[in-house]
Amino acid sequence: MTTLTKEAIRKSFMQLLNEKPVSKITVKEIVETCGINRNSFYYHYSDIPSLMEEILNEQADMLLNVTKDMSIYECIMRAMNFALENKTAMMHIFNSANRDMLDRYLDRVANRTVNGYFDVYFRDEDVCDEDKQAIVMYYKSLLIGFVIAWMRSGMNYDLREQLQRLCELFEGSTETAVERSRKKTT
Repeated sequence: MTTLTKEAIRKSFMQLLNEKPVSKITVKEIVETCGINRNSFYYHYSDIPSLMEEILNEQADMLLNVTKDMSIYECIMRAMNFALENKTAMMHIFNSANRDMLDRYLDRVANRTVNGYFDVYFRDEDVCDEDKQAIVMYYKSLLIGFVIAWMRSGMNYDLREQLQRLCELFEGSTETAVERSRKKTT
């Protein structure tokens, strides 16, 4: 029953967050929407920000593993699906006092995506840890920056199309960085 209650709370919150800003959502609305009492809410969450953080953490944790047949674009789009499916909710978080939660979420998602891609595609490469960390940080920062710019614009352009083009333009750049790292270590 506890799992069902938590799921109902999360679902109600996301429904409300896709309708209005975080600051306009109350615990009373959440519990009325999902048909539970306030005590049940507070049994699971101390407040709305803790609920929001759990949802973002769960979404980051749900990223599936990268497989060898996936392109970098497919890896990125898998990571971006939650944001794309919940644009209004993400904008409400972006524009809220809890923006830091979104920043941490983007960092986790980008880190998992880039590290996962690197680990699968460059597993057998002789890259020193410092170079791997630098490559991952570079691509992670690019991805986060790109998403933040998209959100600052009000999400007024097709992120999928832009990311696909970005991946096309920079195709092979990771391989070049890995090659340079190999030369450095030999």
